[in-house]
Amino acid sequence: MEESTFNFGPVGSASKSFVRRLLTIGENRIELLAVEVQEERVRLLRAILLALGVVALGLLSAIAFTAAVVVLLWRTSPLVVLLILAGIYGAGAIALYYRLTGLLRDWQTLPATLDQLRKDRACFEKILN
Repeated sequence: MEESTFNFGPVGSASKSFVRRLLTIGENRIELLAVEVQEERVRLLRAILLALGVVALGLLSAIAFTAAVVVLLWRTSPLVVLLILAGIYGAGAIALYYRLTGLLRDWQTLPATLDQLRKDRACFEKILN
């Protein structure tokens, strides 16, 4: 019986290279998915902002109603009532604006998934080397 002298070196090297490329392609596809999810988030945010516009116009009609009530109560300081209501509405709008900008600034798309894929890739590369 004769011993086999076949060398797996080139085949093993080629398979390692193939697996590395496959992992890189998979990671790139996931990052592309993250970009697409980001674009959908922007679209959703635009829809929400349009809805907020509808709400703002509704609020303006409520303010007009409030002004009509103030006109009815003209004898009991209408200017003070309007200034107080305007201050309350303005403070609420400013508070919501800062909350929205904070939400947008801290938004991350699939951070845990991308981090886990990078860890998996590093682990596979460590095993293959």
